[in-house]
Amino acid sequence: MADIIDGRAVARDLDEKTKARVDALVAAGHPRPGLTVILVGEDGASQVYVRRKIKACEKVGINSSEHRLPADTSQEDLLKLIDQLNNDPAVHGILCQVPLPDHIDTRLVLRSISPDKDVDGFHPVNVGRLSTGTGGIVPCTPLGVMILLGTVIDDLKGKDAVVIGKSNIVGKPVANLLLDAECTVTVTHIYTHNLPAIAKKADIIVAAAGAPELVKGSWVKDGAVIIDVGITRIMDEATGKEKLVGDVAFDECQHAKAITPVPGGVGPMTISCLLANTVQVAERVAQGNDNGESDYADAPDRSMHTSAS
Repeated sequence: MADIIDGRAVARDLDEKTKARVDALVAAGHPRPGLTVILVGEDGASQVYVRRKIKACEKVGINSSEHRLPADTSQEDLLKLIDQLNNDPAVHGILCQVPLPDHIDTRLVLRSISPDKDVDGFHPVNVGRLSTGTGGIVPCTPLGVMILLGTVIDDLKGKDAVVIGKSNIVGKPVANLLLDAECTVTVTHIYTHNLPAIAKKADIIVAAAGAPELVKGSWVKDGAVIIDVGITRIMDEATGKEKLVGDVAFDECQHAKAITPVPGGVGPMTISCLLANTVQVAERVAQGNDNGESDYADAPDRSMHTSAS
């Protein structure tokens, strides 16, 4: 039987560490970290998610605030609000909940958030920093994936990793993080030829295609580690009730070394990593640039002039 990677337990541990970081900042006389969430419209799922974020902030001591705007809010008014928050020193993290109403350009809105307050890690500047190994804020779900992997694999160096899914939110950033950890990475998707054979050779499978139970037991070699990012609501034929499933046929993959369940695997990590990102920003502000170095001076050097490998 595969070991079950308990995302809820790992998230609780991360929250405790985040709270300790918040307490240390406040004890040193620095402002308490602040996270602001913007919600435009009445999307039910978004409202639930925002409530969870606000409640999670309270647990770790982060100041939280929210701006609930009507669905007919103009793009201009939304951008003005974001500009105000960009210039508010009490706000360390800004999160604009998506989806946004159709009349608003989501990409423009996300680009308008200062990259230094973009705790979702979606701004092109942070995407560029991640892809070049020069620091920046890491998207929450990919960060959670890496933390979960670290609980079952001591050293990722040299591991063969297959990422199934090429989204900008999960697949691509996860691939970059795995590369930075010195894995050999193959990025695939549902249209990849010979996908089962490619997955079969992997030491690590990160399934993030949004395709329920795509990864079958025959795709997984003995002893592999599986991180299932997918979550889809389907009808259970046996009970006639809806249930949540991931991108991996969980019951078929018990010959793996370890696997995340759905729910209870990657999901709980996302909000915990959002809180950790917010505190990271507050710590960077507290440290300042008195040493004259860039905020990202300690980032790994992946430039072309380094020794060949």
